[in-house]
Amino acid sequence: MAGAPRRLCYNVAVLDIKLIREDPDLVRKALKDRGDEAPLEEVLALDQKRRNLMQETEALQAEHNRQSKEVGRLMGAGQHPAAGQLRVKLSEFSQRIEKLNKDVEANDASLRDLLLRLPNIPDPSVPVGRDESDSPIIRTWGEPREFAFQPLAHWDLGPRLGIIDFERGAKLSGTRFYVLKGAGSRLQRSLINFMLDLHTGEHGYKEVYLPFMVRGYCLVGSGNLPKFGDNLYRDAEEDFWFVPTAEVPLTNLHRDEILEPGSLPIHYVAYTACFRREKMAAGRDTRGLKRGHQFDKVELYKFTTPETSDEEHEKLVRDAEEVCERLEIPYRIRQLCTGDLGFASKKSYDIEMWAPGMGEWLEVSSCSNCGDFQARRAGIRYRAAPGARPQFPHTLNGSGLALPRVLIALLENHQQEDGTVTVPEALRAYMGGMVAIGQSC
Repeated sequence: MAGAPRRLCYNVAVLDIKLIREDPDLVRKALKDRGDEAPLEEVLALDQKRRNLMQETEALQAEHNRQSKEVGRLMGAGQHPAAGQLRVKLSEFSQRIEKLNKDVEANDASLRDLLLRLPNIPDPSVPVGRDESDSPIIRTWGEPREFAFQPLAHWDLGPRLGIIDFERGAKLSGTRFYVLKGAGSRLQRSLINFMLDLHTGEHGYKEVYLPFMVRGYCLVGSGNLPKFGDNLYRDAEEDFWFVPTAEVPLTNLHRDEILEPGSLPIHYVAYTACFRREKMAAGRDTRGLKRGHQFDKVELYKFTTPETSDEEHEKLVRDAEEVCERLEIPYRIRQLCTGDLGFASKKSYDIEMWAPGMGEWLEVSSCSNCGDFQARRAGIRYRAAPGARPQFPHTLNGSGLALPRVLIALLENHQQEDGTVTVPEALRAYMGGMVAIGQSC
């Protein structure tokens, strides 16, 4: 006898299929505003095909069940020849149902793959625009310093101080790698420890230490796969993927769980090394520490109720901003427009530090509210009250902050005319009381 048709678990596929089905114009507009060419029409066609297949399968299954009962009745009445003829028809029904079930499974696989490629829907408050040029600056802090001398870029300043070695980094691993030495190494470590202490001691985050390699399904949950596989590093034999950000394992800490009432919000902070394939036009951002295949980052992450996620998002941004302020580095906040949003984000703010030697603003954090987008993909739910129906939480993330760009901004903003770099007050205890990084480092 044929089994019951298998049903696709849509909550692992990002956007709610019911929303797409009932309000396709909303999704079309979201994709248009993002400038994304995701295959919405194919999704709708496959969804309709699935419903047709399911309807046909259920009708055949009902007829199969009815005729099975008739066979039992005929056998009980001693009408074996008639029962035998019906058995032949039942076998044909079973074969047709089995074929339809396989068609449903194949359709589900195609539909799920396409659904995973649909980005999040922007929040109504996000400005519509094409790219960074349409993302407005909403506030600034601090004034860029006026130097009595020509400030050096970190790629000159670091080697002169003996704290950054680009040549040996390239000798070890090729372009976009470097070696930090002496006070440079300690400064990197001090920044990480300072940020972790600030976020755990004053901002209420719980520190976690995470694997730097995860399984592929974790990247599906966070929204990195399948669309961005080319930007990731992978050990194909073991199916280990090197994390591009701690956001990936943090998202999946509670995958396939139902969080108990009263457990939200959850605030996590984690340090990880991060690994990404940097693909850029030849000659662009190739000098210095700005872009590399490996970098360090302190990540902030929140699981919240839908009702509090907007407020928690603003708090997360402020927590990241405070790092900039304590390091005495001018920064600005940019709200990302629709075309500048990350794949999983519905609303984002970028924090950019001023780097006077390079003469540009460097993004050191992107703070995003992903709504229930990642929770759906990772199967994370919570109960608002005992016995309540499980629902999806919202997830938020942001760098708090990302290195080495913070290191760049610190060196360039706090350099002195005599070639030394003043250590900000917030870092001096971490630097063993060092007030300035000088030639002897």
